[in-house]
Amino acid sequence: MRLAIWSVTRGAGRVAKKIGDKLEGDIYTLKKFEVEGTIQIENFTEELEREFNSYDGHIFIMATGIVIRKIAPLIKSKDIDPAVLIVDEGENFVISLLSGHIGGANELTYKVAQTCSLLPIITTSSDVTGKIAIDTLAQKLNCEMESLTKAKELTSLIVDNKKVDVLLPQNVKVGESKNSSGVVVVSNKKNIDVMRLYPKNLIIGVGCRRGTPKEEIKKALEEVMKKHNLAYESIKKIATVDIKSDEVGLIELAKEFDRELVIISREEIKKVEDRFIGSEFVKKQIGVTCVSEPCALLASGGEGKFLEQKYIQSGITISIYEEKFGDE
Repeated sequence: MRLAIWSVTRGAGRVAKKIGDKLEGDIYTLKKFEVEGTIQIENFTEELEREFNSYDGHIFIMATGIVIRKIAPLIKSKDIDPAVLIVDEGENFVISLLSGHIGGANELTYKVAQTCSLLPIITTSSDVTGKIAIDTLAQKLNCEMESLTKAKELTSLIVDNKKVDVLLPQNVKVGESKNSSGVVVVSNKKNIDVMRLYPKNLIIGVGCRRGTPKEEIKKALEEVMKKHNLAYESIKKIATVDIKSDEVGLIELAKEFDRELVIISREEIKKVEDRFIGSEFVKKQIGVTCVSEPCALLASGGEGKFLEQKYIQSGITISIYEEKFGDE
């Protein structure tokens, strides 16, 4: 987690330096206080506006009211906002203020409390009552939620002491295979709240001709995803070769799906290309015999399997590598 620690007084600057050194975060202090080993800034508000979305978490050594007023114009939605914590200048408390579950603020609060000997303040209902929220469950399972609204509704049921089941096929135990093609719910209730959690464990390797538009790549991807009954929400990364790093269609596709476009060097591909069926024609063009398969493999954690080795359509090649999920 990339952290920023902010302060606007001399005393808070010393506290920020102490916390930042322990947590290895970027420490922001006002220039006039000349706190060594920190990023010294002229204007707190302007710098925060520039950097707010550049960090996974922010720790403010200042009053809660100041922080609320400063971040109010910057926050958007609980599924994308960074974690926001507050530590008082007297070094008594650390408060989880924003993005407690998905953003990881609650977990970070406990970490800061333990590391810096502070009292953690957590106010989310599911946490203070010892219950798990659906967005926390999704985070722990490294899944993407189908709907924030459904997550809120189901969490409300949990907090209200209603029974909510996490259903797995009969031959699957907790901690083993997480993927199933169907679930049977047995209940005498007419209305049952159900939501999907999508594991992010699909690596998409792509090769294409120069200038291939995003729409054509997306169409090919749509066909191969449909072939294997796969969800876009489970895409973790899109990968391609370094010579395609400026390919507009691929860049636009990754941006549309809000996924990282991983660039794999040809030197790395050469180390594994003999594991795949390649083409001498491709090698003459770019120096390696294949692109989509080795890129998918190298962009993954290395433990898993190919669901699609090489899907070819109109000069586009797509490979899908499924990483191991959980303990399966």
